[in-house]
Amino acid sequence: MALSHVLLGILADGPAHGYDVKRAHDARFPAAKPLAYGQVYAALGKLADDGGVEVVETPDASGGPERTTYALTDAGRERLRAWLEAVEPPAPTAADDVVRKTITALHAGGDAVEYLRRQRDAHLEAMRRLVRERDATTDVAARVSVDHAVAHLDADLQWLHAAADRFARTSTAGETR
Repeated sequence: MALSHVLLGILADGPAHGYDVKRAHDARFPAAKPLAYGQVYAALGKLADDGGVEVVETPDASGGPERTTYALTDAGRERLRAWLEAVEPPAPTAADDVVRKTITALHAGGDAVEYLRRQRDAHLEAMRRLVRERDATTDVAARVSVDHAVAHLDADLQWLHAAADRFARTSTAGETR
């Protein structure tokens, strides 16, 4: 994820301090791992160094945490525009951890089918949780974000089912790895 560009997009709504930027990110992408405050402030600091944002206010921190307010610069707005216009290449079909564990279990003498069953259960529970979250919000952007995550989980579930079937057919046909 191009975090800096996403933060520029959040600041396109108007100046904000890091705490509000983090909350806006987490609300816009409810299916993603929440950002750490340190990650947000580090990215905002880099954006400020690169001229994408500027500090517009840092009130006196006596009695509370410093609340530095950041605003999008013209250069940041142009960087955001260029990023939004660029088409992303489709994700590579590199093996993720589920595929790696399955193949390793198969070759190491483990029970790949049992691993696939447990992984399927975990994917189904994640899908149920995300669908509940999606259905509980009226925020269209959050719903679209969750729909994307659910679609990926669904594709993984299809692969898990096909892989388990293939392993089952292979073992009954006496084929080897």
